[in-house]
Amino acid sequence: MGCQLHSSNPQILCKIPRNKPTHLFSIPSLQPKPRIQTVTLSSSNNNNNNNNNQTKQQPISISTTTLTQTQAPKTDSYSVKFETLSGCKLGISRYPDFEYNAEGGRGTGTGTKIIDDDFDGEISVCFDLKALYIPPLMSSTTRFLGLPLPPFLKIHIVPELLQGRIDRESGKVDLEFKAKFWFSVGSVYKAPPLVVATVLTSEESKGTLRSGRGERLDKEGRCRLVGVATVQPIDDFLLDSFLALPTECLAILNAMISFSIN
Repeated sequence: MGCQLHSSNPQILCKIPRNKPTHLFSIPSLQPKPRIQTVTLSSSNNNNNNNNNQTKQQPISISTTTLTQTQAPKTDSYSVKFETLSGCKLGISRYPDFEYNAEGGRGTGTGTKIIDDDFDGEISVCFDLKALYIPPLMSSTTRFLGLPLPPFLKIHIVPELLQGRIDRESGKVDLEFKAKFWFSVGSVYKAPPLVVATVLTSEESKGTLRSGRGERLDKEGRCRLVGVATVQPIDDFLLDSFLALPTECLAILNAMISFSIN
């Protein structure tokens, strides 16, 4: 009896797992499905993260582009036209002013401006000396003490510099001006040139002896420019003595300034 009870049949043992699977071999954690699902979920999360990253990076890229466009300066180029008008004055030393009709004077130049948010603004201008003409002081253009200058007396004005800044919004004008004034009396006498350097401004110009106040650009481009300058001796006894050099001179110039975009 004992031998029969403890004997084992290997064929029966092999059939047992086929007919009755045990829980040992059916543990859910060992199945491949959770792994596939885990990979799928991980991939979905990565895509969501990538989408979120792209969403977050997009406004950063737009913001950077906007800042770059805002900070980059833009320039506009202008053609500037300068005309001198009547009703001007020139004075030197303590003598009464010369009444000067500068109508017919003209010049052209270029202007550049850094654009902000508005159309009007400060413009840097420079005039072409070859195209700049200022009428001479002579009997047909100048009167002194109510009388025209003697026909043999003439003062030529040769510009050497005219440049500066014009604010179209406020109308303020500041132009550096330098010129040589050539005095001559017919063919008998011609003095060395008087060098005059000043700032022609629409504001106030004030020296020790002379002073004047200008007027800013109006809607039509008209303005009054004034400038006080110190005139140094020219080593000419006649003119140095007559004008009491060194001394101050005053220029009052009515002008029209217009702009056109290139």
